[in-house]
Amino acid sequence: MTSTETPPATPPAASPAGSGASAVVGVPAEGRASPGAAVPRKEPGPWGGRGARWAVRAASVAVAAATWQVLTVTDARLWLRFDRLPSLDEIAAQAARQLATRTYYLDLLQSLIRILTGFGLAAVAGVAVGVLVARSPRTGDVLGPLLEAVRPVPAIALVPMAILLFPADEQGIVFITFTAAFFPVMVSTRHAVRALPTLWEDAVRTLGGRRRHVLVNVVLPGALPGVFGGLSVGMGVAWICVISAEMISGEFGVGYRTWMSYTIVDYPAVIVGMVTIGLLGWLTSAAVELAGRRVTRWLPRAGGGGS
Repeated sequence: MTSTETPPATPPAASPAGSGASAVVGVPAEGRASPGAAVPRKEPGPWGGRGARWAVRAASVAVAAATWQVLTVTDARLWLRFDRLPSLDEIAAQAARQLATRTYYLDLLQSLIRILTGFGLAAVAGVAVGVLVARSPRTGDVLGPLLEAVRPVPAIALVPMAILLFPADEQGIVFITFTAAFFPVMVSTRHAVRALPTLWEDAVRTLGGRRRHVLVNVVLPGALPGVFGGLSVGMGVAWICVISAEMISGEFGVGYRTWMSYTIVDYPAVIVGMVTIGLLGWLTSAAVELAGRRVTRWLPRAGGGGS
């Protein structure tokens, strides 16, 4: 309102309950938002609602399965030789036979124990070492060169060393799994901690907080998005390496059983093993990502970006 305008004789009517804002000249009451309040805005996805998105996902899997069936039944040889692959009905029959055996579930349990043990140890050690290297220059000087020298070495290349070092194959496989998951977690944590704004730490110290308060209230919560990104990548890499280690030196597990099926030319059983590995990797990675979303619920989310 300018100085030349005459103030109204009576005060304006109060805004309706729930509007959260007083009357503003020239803006309709229903078009205003509360001061400082974020206006939720949901962008419709390219496929519409959640149900439509799930329908598209299911349709994509169905189309891929139908394509596989057509190519294998007709013995197609379109540069790729589908005449050597089993059809879906052969794979389904083999899966039904394996699901009825005790060995299948023992292999599942053995692989899960290996992956959860190695990944759990890697998660704890990776976060701890990442925070130490990022926060302490002395620790970075001591551990940095060693970590960077070992990090480029593929974990599966350490199988001969694991066989020599550990008295049992089981311990060696867990070591390979640990090594595979450790470096993605450590590197992601290190970068996440170093990327934190120094203003946050300065604010805590200004209020009298000590290093412990900075670590608990600033460093760990602020680095959580990066930490869970590393955990998600680490889980995928850990599955790759644990399956490879089982194929090389294991006696039980999904990887071992899949390799044994290949050696006896049982290709339907090989495909069943591959599907099992894919499902296990998907479920465990989804569990990590779900835990990350629950722990970091305070982060802003993009509208309509749910999985």
